[in-house]
Order: sequence, then structure tokens, then C-alpha cells
Amino acid sequence: MTVVEDKFVRQLSTRLLKFKNIRPGVYNFRCPYCGDSQKHTNKARGYFFAVKNEYVYKCHNCGKGVGLANFLKDNASDLYDEFLMEKYRNNQTGKGRRTANPKIPSATPYFAKKVTDLTPINELNKGHPARDYLESRKIPEHCLEDLYYVDKFKRWVNTQRHTFDNLQNDRPRIIIPLKNKDGKWFGVQGRSLSPKSNLRYITILFDDEAPKLYGLDKIREGAPVYVTEGPFDSLFIPQAIAMCGADVDPRRWGISNPIWVYDNEPRNQQITDRIKRAIDSNDPVVIWPKGLRQKDINDMILAGIDVYSIIKQNTHQGISARIKFSEWKKV
Repeated sequence: MTVVEDKFVRQLSTRLLKFKNIRPGVYNFRCPYCGDSQKHTNKARGYFFAVKNEYVYKCHNCGKGVGLANFLKDNASDLYDEFLMEKYRNNQTGKGRRTANPKIPSATPYFAKKVTDLTPINELNKGHPARDYLESRKIPEHCLEDLYYVDKFKRWVNTQRHTFDNLQNDRPRIIIPLKNKDGKWFGVQGRSLSPKSNLRYITILFDDEAPKLYGLDKIREGAPVYVTEGPFDSLFIPQAIAMCGADVDPRRWGISNPIWVYDNEPRNQQITDRIKRAIDSNDPVVIWPKGLRQKDINDMILAGIDVYSIIKQNTHQGISARIKFSEWKKV
């Protein structure tokens, strides 16, 4: 069993009812998926047990079975990103697609030391894999000068703040800079060029107190701001920022009037929960029209859809949002 897996199982111990260590490599607690027995509160039929070098979860009441990574994703999303990051740091990357965010101790705000050693995408030759990828996604040409390429992502990150002890499997990535309103870099998101990568996106914050938000340098203060699920999506609509793999309250960063633009995935519980929270907070939110098949803004752009018009026509709030949300979920 790896040290990383053991560490995160121990962190779960205070969150799971009736948690106990039965013997080395086996833990028992009440199942968070089915709630276990409703009549007998002392019954605990959920188990973590070791299989080779990983923990797997199995409930002997509802039959649910998942690996530790997916268990964290479902029941402790705040630990999930940290878990993937630690696995990546130790060259033990597990399955998963969400962006990880390392905890880097910082007493004062910290900004990137230099960016002159990064190559802007618009300066790469036609045919370069990074440029080809972004052009295939129809990323606007004027945005390419503020996206970058690096051959060795881990090595470059370590020049900014030591983050990775293990430099094995260091691969090229597209660098998406995270900037404050003054244009200073407080972090980056690295996008893998490999379709087989377990971590397509990795978010690195140079400052612990900085928000996991992209585009703060691009918006006008005081005007409504669209909040999308990913940086690339935000490039196709005006006055937009993006969450970088985590729930963030943009109001903490001076954005008082967010308009939420989540992906078009009515079967995704995480997305429907977020939309419901936005509606409950009386925030305006985009409810995609029925019949729209593409799951995100970038896919809609690739299909030739006028995304901004659809967004403006399908932004709802209050009772209207509740009605449209109920209809959208019925797929």
C-alpha cells in the first residue's frame, strides 16, 4: 500500500460514520452512498480493503464498488484534487480528469518569477502539436499570444516554486496563465497534449490565497461576468472568467454579479447540484435549450453554433430558472 493512499484514507476517518480499522489494510464504516441500515444505526457495511497497491471500496448493503480516487470524488471532492496531485507528484497518477491543486505554503502573495522562457503559441510554427491542438479547437487567433508552450512542465513549474520532487514522465503542456487584475501571474494551468494522460489539466497556484479563476485580468469591473467551467470555453464569449477545476465563489474576488454557465450535461450530478445552488442563491444561470447535443461551449463552437446568442437567450433567474432547470433535467 502506498503512503499516499494510506494518508487519504486516514483523512477520511473523521468524515465517515462508525469508521474503524479492523486490521492492516481493512477499514469499516457506514456506507455514504446508501446510508447503510436505516433501522440499525450501528450497522456498518462499507469497507476499504487493499488490492495490490491501492484501496478499493465495497458496500455489502447496496453493492457499490469503486476505487479510492472515485470514492473521494463522490464523497470528499476537496480531497480528490489533492489526492490526484500527490499521486502525480510521486509518479503514481491515478485515474481521473479533474484538475489537481497542490498546497504550496506561502506567507505572502507570490507571483511568477519570469515568463520569458515560455514560448507563446502564436510564435510556434504551423504544424506544431500545441498550435495544431488549439487551432483544431478553433481557439480565437488573438488568444494564442497569451497561451504558452513548455517542453518539460514539471521542471518549469519548479523554477517558479518547488512543487515536484519526482521529475519522471515530465511531458509537454500548454500553459494557461492565471493572472490577477493587474496582469501578474499567480498560477498556471497546464493542459496535456497526450490523449492518454490521466491528468489532462493540472492547476498550480503560486499563492495559496489566490482564487482558482482564469481571466481576472480580462474583465471590466462592475459589469456582469460570465463564469464558465474551463478557460478555453471562456475565450469564446465576452466578459468571461473560468473556474479551474474547483468550486469558487467569485464574489470573494470583487465579482458581485456572476452569470453561471455550466456544461450541458443534465445527467451529471455535480453539474445539476451546482446549477441548483446558483438558482437557490438567486443568481442568473444559463439553462441550455432542449435538443442541444453538445456538452460544452467549445463543442458548440466546433458545431458552428452561435453560442453567445444562445447564452443571452437562455439566461434565467428565480422562478423562470427553476422551471427551465426542471425541464432541462428531464432527458
